[in-house]
Amino acid sequence: MIKPAILTKRIKLLALLPVLLMSIATSAAAQTYPSRTVNIVVPYAAGGSTDTTARLVAKGLSDQLGQTFIVVNKPGAGGQIAQGYVAHAPADGYTLLFSAAGPLTVTPHSYAKLPYDPLSSFKTIKLVAAVPLVLLVNPKLGVKTLPMLVEKAKHSSNALTFGSFGIGSAAHLAGELFKSLAKINLVHVPYNGSAPALVGLLGGQTDMMFDVLTTALPQIKDGKLVPLAVTSTTRSPLLPNVPTMAQAGIQGFESETWFGLLAPVKANDKIVQKLSQAMNVVLAEPKFKATLLAQGMQIKGGTPQQFNAFFHSEYKKWGKIAKEAGIQKH
Repeated sequence: MIKPAILTKRIKLLALLPVLLMSIATSAAAQTYPSRTVNIVVPYAAGGSTDTTARLVAKGLSDQLGQTFIVVNKPGAGGQIAQGYVAHAPADGYTLLFSAAGPLTVTPHSYAKLPYDPLSSFKTIKLVAAVPLVLLVNPKLGVKTLPMLVEKAKHSSNALTFGSFGIGSAAHLAGELFKSLAKINLVHVPYNGSAPALVGLLGGQTDMMFDVLTTALPQIKDGKLVPLAVTSTTRSPLLPNVPTMAQAGIQGFESETWFGLLAPVKANDKIVQKLSQAMNVVLAEPKFKATLLAQGMQIKGGTPQQFNAFFHSEYKKWGKIAKEAGIQKH
């Protein structure tokens, strides 16, 4: 007959068995990861800077980890659709998020309710790059400098319009901040991504927009759009003749968008570390670096923990700016 003390110990061991088996299985999954296709979800339509950068990252990770990484575009609702999808996806490392700063740090301050908590729904993997915005106008508007645009906006019988990547995007907030600092009236026209917004500007549906320098460069070089100012503190080497917002007369205006790779918050730390280490190699690869630098981007990097701290600080910063700019929650 088994003694009560021994029986109790065996029962406790049996109770722990599922936990131990789960731990072993999780560890084994992390070691063999990735064993199938990995989806990288992007909150914008194909063709914009977030999408094109995500595709470079997907190619780099595919090369480094020997498995297919593909980009899945889920535009709409200022990034909510894509980010909500990833936030509630299985945390097995096979559904990742590649997002720009806007959907992560600006959109949350523009909506009363979100299907996820941006600060607690994701685990940061790698801060990839940062790039300034550039204020663009359609040549048909007839302005060539920022002061000319401000004057036209002040004396126009109909309010000028500005496009953006969507409500709560970095481009939207930049436009609202411009309105506030320049003391002009502008009407916001949201699109489902940078590429559609750019098409709207080219087609004359809007008068201006703040776009990521990366996406705007080809149109600027072809003379289809006129750049008036960049939103960084210094001029871009790709547009040396274009002033900063401050140099053009709008003081206190500074904004850069950034791109980062994230996973659902419960993703295994070993998988996150594996992806982070693979991204270190991708970011150091000469061709990858040259491609991003040619598009006006600054390579970032760092640890998942450093990205997490940066993400939280950016969220706080843009929350304050959104409130000061009078962004209304929907």
